[in-house]
Amino acid sequence: MAAAADLYIGTSGWSYPKGEGTWKGYFYPPGKINELEYYSQFFNTVELNSSFYRPPDPGFVLNWVKHVPEGFLFGVKLWQKFTHPRMYKESTGEAAVIEQNDIDLFKKCLEPFVRSKKLGALLAQFPPSFKNDDYGRQIIGAVAKAFGEYRVAVELRHRSWSDDAGTAELMRENNLAWVQIDEPKFGFSVAAEVPVTADFAYFRFHGRNAKDWWTGNAETRYRYHYSEDEINELAERVKKVGEKVKIMFAFFNNHWQAYAPRNANDLKKALKMSYEQLPMNLEIMQENPNTDKESGKK
Repeated sequence: MAAAADLYIGTSGWSYPKGEGTWKGYFYPPGKINELEYYSQFFNTVELNSSFYRPPDPGFVLNWVKHVPEGFLFGVKLWQKFTHPRMYKESTGEAAVIEQNDIDLFKKCLEPFVRSKKLGALLAQFPPSFKNDDYGRQIIGAVAKAFGEYRVAVELRHRSWSDDAGTAELMRENNLAWVQIDEPKFGFSVAAEVPVTADFAYFRFHGRNAKDWWTGNAETRYRYHYSEDEINELAERVKKVGEKVKIMFAFFNNHWQAYAPRNANDLKKALKMSYEQLPMNLEIMQENPNTDKESGKK
């Protein structure tokens, strides 16, 4: 690999036990196993998604760090109370009023990651409705102030951010990594490539299932397996960014039936990195859904 940066490649989440999109039989073998421990035999990082719904108990976090090897790093998604106030209110019935207690609570769950030196970065993922206005810039500034002691990556999905050169300046001022995302593109979507704004980089690959992106459920919208040509395209993006930063994280979120770990391994191969052969070398049974661009739908 031409890039000088340390590269951590993995998946968004590791536990998909139920439904049509399960990883059982596609990545995890039958029977009872510690899935995280098994997963960490193949990848050196994972993105924690459960922290989006509630701050995890530090006891659970301590157990997680004990089941992964030295050098393994976690990406941790910020609580939805910080990034998705409307979703938080719908799920809890409470207004998402941020207080210092909320920040302290989330930091407490990070302590086992920090003590074990296994915290990679925090992910502040904002919804497509989060636009570049006074409120949006204020929220980004507040996130940077609250969590500035950690690496923080910010995922923006509305084109108003990439249409404004001032966004990169805002990110650089706060040492925030602007997340490089790959997803279906619509009229309001953020640009396919965004500037490097910190000394680390963060990629998220969601798949390109435009057909089911708005009408599918939490499983089917991510039913997309990247082809060899597409993986090579992503690899070139990673190599290009890797020349500008010290460390990079790349997570595949196309989690349907363990497409994500398969494509994560494919990216390792394309970058000529060492990898462990996955035990379930299954044929992709269905074609990728139609990926034609659609007009923006909110």
